[in-house]
Formats: sequence, C-alpha cells, structure tokens
Amino acid sequence: MSQQQTFKILEVQTREYSRFNTRVTQWKVRLKPPPPTIPPPHPVVHFVQSVNNLFDYVLEDVGDAYMVAITIHNEINQNGTPIGFSFRRKDHLSSFIIRRVFGKVAQTNSRFNLLDTQIVAVHSLTMPLGFGRSVINQNGRPIANMLQLNRSFV
Repeated sequence: MSQQQTFKILEVQTREYSRFNTRVTQWKVRLKPPPPTIPPPHPVVHFVQSVNNLFDYVLEDVGDAYMVAITIHNEINQNGTPIGFSFRRKDHLSSFIIRRVFGKVAQTNSRFNLLDTQIVAVHSLTMPLGFGRSVINQNGRPIANMLQLNRSFV
C-alpha cells in the first residue's frame, strides 16, 4: 500500500462458499479527491493512482494463482451497468487492463461518478491442485499402504 491512502473504506463484508472454493469480499469505498497542493495534481494521474492503490489493497490477501473476478458499481446509481473484470489469474491482472476497462465505461453515456460511494466485489476462486485423487482409498487405508499389500494387477 502506498504512503498516502487515496480512498476511504466504509464497510467490508466477506462470504465463503466452501463447496465451490470461493470467497466473495465486498468493500464499500469512496475515493478521496485530490489534495489541495500547489501545483494541484492532474485529476487523471490522481484517479489512476487512487484506483491502483485500491486494487492493490483489495487484492493483497488473494494468492497469485487464484482466479479473480471484480465488479464495481455505484451505490447511488443502481440502474447503471457495473464495471466488470472477468475471471483471470491474479498475476495476469495489470493496471493496463484496469485502465482499458475504465476507458470503455467512460466512452458510454452512462453516469458513473467515481467520487460517489462504490461497491467493489472481489470474487476469488481457489483452483484445485492435482487430479482430484484422494490419498485414502474407500476402505480408509492410505493408498501407499494399499500398493504394498496388493500383489496383483487388474
């Protein structure tokens, strides 16, 4: 996280779906306006820095190999379309992709004020490892022991 936090967290909710190895965390956040300095920072530079800091913060607990999907919608304007990032590995999510998606939303005619309260939902999916085989067979014995006991091939 950066030296200066450029957003304010209002509320956090987390839900676990153990059957699907999924966690959904929702943050209600509000981006802070640029600080009154002389000369004032460029609004676009401040916006990019704020969004990058926000994404670094919400993704810091997610492993690099996890699949991540992110949706952002405005709390005030519920009729607007949410900004969405489809499932991809966390290490493949870059600031370039984030800026490209925000650019697509900026070109539409919908109202999306980033200084309003935003709801950021991060869906993280743990990918299974291996081939799904259990190390214990149906009789309750470990497979390594069963291989030593079995002397025939089927």
